[in-house]
Amino acid sequence: MTTESTLGGRGLTEDQRARLQRRTVLTLMITQVVGGIGMGSMLAVGALIARDLTGSDTWSGMATTMITLGAAVFALPLASIATRRGRRPGLALGWAMGGVGSSVVIAATVMEWFVPFLVGMVLIGAGTATNLQARHAAADLAGEGTRGRDLSVVVWATTVGAVLGPNLIGVGGRVAALVGLPELLGPVLFTTAGFALGAALTLVLLRPDPLLASAARVDAPGAGPSTAVPTRRSPLSGLPEVTGNPRALLAIVGIVASHTVMVAVMTMTPVHMSHHGVALTVVGLTLSLHIAGMYAFSPLVGWLTDRLGRVPVLLAGQGVLLTAVAVAGTAGDDEARVTLGLVLLGLGWSFGLVSGSTLLAESVPDAVRPRVQGLSDLLMNLGGASAGAMSGVVLTQAGFGGLNLFAALFTLPVVVLAVRALVAGRGGDAGTS
Repeated sequence: MTTESTLGGRGLTEDQRARLQRRTVLTLMITQVVGGIGMGSMLAVGALIARDLTGSDTWSGMATTMITLGAAVFALPLASIATRRGRRPGLALGWAMGGVGSSVVIAATVMEWFVPFLVGMVLIGAGTATNLQARHAAADLAGEGTRGRDLSVVVWATTVGAVLGPNLIGVGGRVAALVGLPELLGPVLFTTAGFALGAALTLVLLRPDPLLASAARVDAPGAGPSTAVPTRRSPLSGLPEVTGNPRALLAIVGIVASHTVMVAVMTMTPVHMSHHGVALTVVGLTLSLHIAGMYAFSPLVGWLTDRLGRVPVLLAGQGVLLTAVAVAGTAGDDEARVTLGLVLLGLGWSFGLVSGSTLLAESVPDAVRPRVQGLSDLLMNLGGASAGAMSGVVLTQAGFGGLNLFAALFTLPVVVLAVRALVAGRGGDAGTS
């Protein structure tokens, strides 16, 4: 049934909002697939290339560290672009910079230059930041009752590319040989192509811009001025909206902690498995299943988030993460148990990201939402970068079991804040608690 009621006085009817939301979600899903190929391919070989360049397991963790650090570095600039100009320019630029970064990695690896390799990995982090910020775009036009679902299906779309990417190691090696490159650079060629295609599709298809459309500033003649998207404020100005808002604080702590646990363990898993003589193809399969755990079940997680509440699902995610590190940390050289632990690790990350991002999107006013979301992604990736930087040292000193125990500690503040929120009865109904 057609309705002519407007949304918040912004000039969009309910039908217009619903149509734009469906188009936006579909476009974001398409770009997440191709961008996910780029992400998955790079994750499969980054630590191995770093180890080959340095001859050190300790330094191998710097590959993922630089990616997550780059994602942190670019989180606020991309959010600032969204604040001023909408989602589309920032997302397209982020994918493009990731493509440039993978090209730098290829050149640096051929020349055996470790520092330029790290610079390229930082630029690849822009692609990671873009992949993460796409979920925020899915929430711009979403209704309260379906916000978790819409956000989660965009997260889910990464599954296809991200799972396919690590399994392209063999094909990538043959492609690399055809053009005279080392075998490990084959997947990096797919990273370059995936990020470049993601940028092009974003520019062409993400119209109207969802953030501008949410304020009735669609890309069409005669569109009215926005009152919801500020134009001249730093993303850091969203910080007071977090420190003075218990729900927003819980959301960000949950997102950051879930990501930190995941990165700490995932970064060193290829190195741990290689120590036990596991074939490269098996390492790729393990990472593929881990990434499947991260993304494949996100629609179910989104449905649970809408039905059971944001806080209960966030708390449940910490339980899944603790189970994951217990399984992986006690696996030793049992490949099946390591793989199971990595799948659970990805699932716990999904619980934390989807529920936390949904809670954050509805916990702050529209006018500051992009800035707060950018701040959230900054802190999330700083946590991941720190964990990645320490993971090689912890692995060397305490082994894989000690690394998993170290990662488990980051769940504690989330559990405390979430239990406090539930006891205090924050949030009210099942859909928003």
